[in-house]
Amino acid sequence: MIELDEIDRRLLRVLQQDATQSAGALGRRFGLSQPATWRRIRRLEEAGVIKGRRLRLNADALGFGVTVFLGIKLGRKGQINLEDFERAVSAIPEVQTVEHVLGPYDYRLRVVARDLSDFERVLRRRIMTLPGAGDVEANVLLSEERLPGPLG
Repeated sequence: MIELDEIDRRLLRVLQQDATQSAGALGRRFGLSQPATWRRIRRLEEAGVIKGRRLRLNADALGFGVTVFLGIKLGRKGQINLEDFERAVSAIPEVQTVEHVLGPYDYRLRVVARDLSDFERVLRRRIMTLPGAGDVEANVLLSEERLPGPLG
């Protein structure tokens, strides 16, 4: 585990909000030179603290107005290869995340669709036809609040 000082923590908080800022701009904000800031970011990346930088798309603006969280219980646990199931479900474009979880369901999926009838089509034609797919529970997302994470 890497030791983080207060500047590292402040840097991570700022990067969580906007990862597009340059090392020079971040350095000016924290009283560091651009090379010193870049070295800190690079060290955090190499240590695995920063796993990557992602572009977040606005699903609504792209015409995907419905987000559904699906719990899927595999129907034939001993007969289905988990990696095959994960590979198949990950190939469905509307599926944004696939999480293998403990609890009443084996997998938790985040699925986007244009509307509820589009979601029903994805569910019936793509997800329920997967090998091993058994019981399903759907929860439609009403609103979402992004929290900054463990650093606060």
